[in-house]
Amino acid sequence: MAAEPGCLPHLGMLTLFGTGALLMRGAGCTINDMWDKDFDKKVSRTATRPIASGEISQMQALVFLGGQLSLSLGVLLCLNYYSIALGASSLCLVISYPLMKRITYWPQVVLGLTFNWGALLGWSAVKGFCDWSICLPLYFSGVMWTLIYDTIYAHQDKEDDIKVGVKSTALRFQEQTKLWLSGFTVAMMSGLVVTGINAEQTLPYYAVLSTVAIHLTHQIYTLDINKPEDCWKKFVSNRNVGLLLFLGIVAGNLWKERRESLLQNDEADR
Repeated sequence: MAAEPGCLPHLGMLTLFGTGALLMRGAGCTINDMWDKDFDKKVSRTATRPIASGEISQMQALVFLGGQLSLSLGVLLCLNYYSIALGASSLCLVISYPLMKRITYWPQVVLGLTFNWGALLGWSAVKGFCDWSICLPLYFSGVMWTLIYDTIYAHQDKEDDIKVGVKSTALRFQEQTKLWLSGFTVAMMSGLVVTGINAEQTLPYYAVLSTVAIHLTHQIYTLDINKPEDCWKKFVSNRNVGLLLFLGIVAGNLWKERRESLLQNDEADR
């Protein structure tokens, strides 16, 4: 979205952010598995994870985490000073998320705040600052999206979670899950529309938003929260949502050049 009108995103910046996302999400998973190894042992789906099963020791995991964070820091230092400070501030969220499931039924909110930090960082890396009229509604939409897919994900483990004392939105919503997910979808799509308006997005962007809305509506309508295999299938389908949004943003940005050309032609005709 921060790319110049009519231009593709900067390939080098995309590479940096792709690498950074892989490293930091990986670091978040490592921290989560280190915190939760005793819980994971008692949950059938996670009992075979390397740390929970004892295949990897806590010390080995700590060394691996150090490597992930060191490489992530290297990526971050390639950005401007504003972005370095903004990116470093997300570490508190990365570390604290695994603790949230012990104290609140809303750990997915903290996960959303963590996973979608790139909505703020991406803009600042390109522009050197955050345009909050664009970044905040985009960030908000990302948090709502995380609440959708991770609540679906959490329904896989709800029986085991009750036994071990872990909290989640799946346990909080229970049979009202679809109603809550529908509300999050409305909030997500509203945020994306506001983002598009403030970023002066064009027709392809809004066409993709319509497709995403249909996809999410179908996903929620057909979801069976009591079938783990269906929850997994619906969870995984959200990567298609991410791909669609990315393509919509890029196509919408490229269309801006065509719109400017049409406006200039209209002015000339007058």
